[in-house]
Amino acid sequence: METLNAEKKTILIAEDDDANYKFLEIIMVMAGYNVVWAENGVIAVDICRNHDISLVLMDIRMPWMDGLEATKIIRSFKPSLPVIAQTAYALAGDHETARKAGCNRFITKPIDRRTMLSIIEELLNDV
Repeated sequence: METLNAEKKTILIAEDDDANYKFLEIIMVMAGYNVVWAENGVIAVDICRNHDISLVLMDIRMPWMDGLEATKIIRSFKPSLPVIAQTAYALAGDHETARKAGCNRFITKPIDRRTMLSIIEELLNDV
């Protein structure tokens, strides 16, 4: 993991698609956050367990371990860590399923930058 600026909050982007990660990384860096990348749920859980993460942007569909299972595990040791579920394939009931898994909010792709940053600021201010 790269050296992070201790004065900035750190956002974990759990996303298996490289292009989607790069898009989110640019937005987060321009908004003044540190960024850490997890390509799957297993790595996301490990990073959350071993590093100071302020918020997680959690893709729902990833290899090895999906975002909902990863969120459930993260909740077992960091119950107050804000998690925003994100998916390109939102189906009826997905919002409720994500909430039950422990996600604080749910956004669909394509992601609106302003909406996402507003949700992030709201969740970080609640912590």
